[in-house]
Amino acid sequence: MRFLDEFKAFIARGNVVDLAVGVVIGAAFGKIVSALVDGLVMPVIAMATGGVRVDQWKVVLKPAMLDAAGKVATPEVALKYGAVLQATLDFLIIAFVIFLVLRAYNRLRKPAEDAPAAPPEDVVLLTEIRDLLKAKSVTPP
Repeated sequence: MRFLDEFKAFIARGNVVDLAVGVVIGAAFGKIVSALVDGLVMPVIAMATGGVRVDQWKVVLKPAMLDAAGKVATPEVALKYGAVLQATLDFLIIAFVIFLVLRAYNRLRKPAEDAPAAPPEDVVLLTEIRDLLKAKSVTPP
């Protein structure tokens, strides 16, 4: 049972729950960004490049071999750099949007005016003792 108790304590910590929520929201946000890139950005790039989709860009190292019936006997060997380029574009858009959100959050959060920290109790006590001693030495007997 000790293992289960430790696991419960681990899960019950606030930062684990916050992390789980962040992962779920991040996954949903990633889908939104992918849809944005696939639906809006990539068609514009495809139009500019003559209708070729970026994720299909590749360098063929060995072309596919067809049999007599016209079916692929051995598939092509290719470096598919377009998929990497598209994933990089997805990442950059996600990173930029997160940057904008954090920037807005930090501006709205405006740190409170740094109030002077209260001195520790021992310093307060020593200050009171000093003041009492000064008062006794100044006051005539």
